[in-house]
Amino acid sequence: MNSPLIQLLVLAGIAVFLVLKLRGVLGTRDGYEAPRSDVMTPEANREKFEVIEGGPDQDITDHVDEKSPEAKALSEMKTAEPSFSVSEFLQRSKSAYEWILMAFENGDISQIKPYLADDVYEAFSGVVASREEQGLTIDAEFIGVSEVSLVGARFNAAKNKAEVDVRFVGELTSIVRDNAGVVVEGSETEVKRQRDIWTFSRVMGSDDPNWQLVTTGE
Repeated sequence: MNSPLIQLLVLAGIAVFLVLKLRGVLGTRDGYEAPRSDVMTPEANREKFEVIEGGPDQDITDHVDEKSPEAKALSEMKTAEPSFSVSEFLQRSKSAYEWILMAFENGDISQIKPYLADDVYEAFSGVVASREEQGLTIDAEFIGVSEVSLVGARFNAAKNKAEVDVRFVGELTSIVRDNAGVVVEGSETEVKRQRDIWTFSRVMGSDDPNWQLVTTGE
C-alpha cells in the first residue's frame, strides 16, 4: 500500500473519531432547529430593549398621578396643543404669581389687567380702591416662592378650554402705613408666608399664548 493511501486512511479514521466524540458531548440535531431563544444576539438585544410607544408621559407624571383625572385632563390638553409642557407652564406660573401679587400689593393693577378674568380684576380693583379711601399705602418686597405644585386640572374638549389649579407658597415682607406714615401692620424684618391656590385658564391651540387668572383662593 503506497504512502498517500495510508495517510488518507489515517485522516479518515481521525475524522470518524472526532465526529463520534462530538456527538457524545453535544447530542444530535435532526433536520432544522431554530436558534436558541436565550442567545442574546445584537438583533435580540435591540428587540428586548425596544422603547414601547404610548407609555407614561413623564412631563405629566412628574406632577400628578398617572391614573388621576388630572393626568387625563393634561393629556387632552397636550393632544389639543402638542407643544404644551406642564413643567414649563408651572415655571411660568411661578413668575406670573410674583408679578401679579406684587402689582396687587403695590396698587398698580392696570398692567396686569389683560391677564386677569373680569371678576378677578374687579375684586383686585375693589381692594385697591378701599385702601386708597382709607389712606393706606403698602410697601412690599417679594422674597421668593418656596412651593409651586399642580393641584387640579380640567379640560373641556368641546371648547378646548383648559383650567389648571396651582398652589403657591410665597414669602414677602409687607408694611402697611396710614396717611400719616405710621406703620399699622407688618414689619420690615418679619417675613410673611402667603399661601394661595390660583386657577389659570386658556383655550388650547389658540393664537393667544397667555393664560388668564380666573380664580384665587387659599
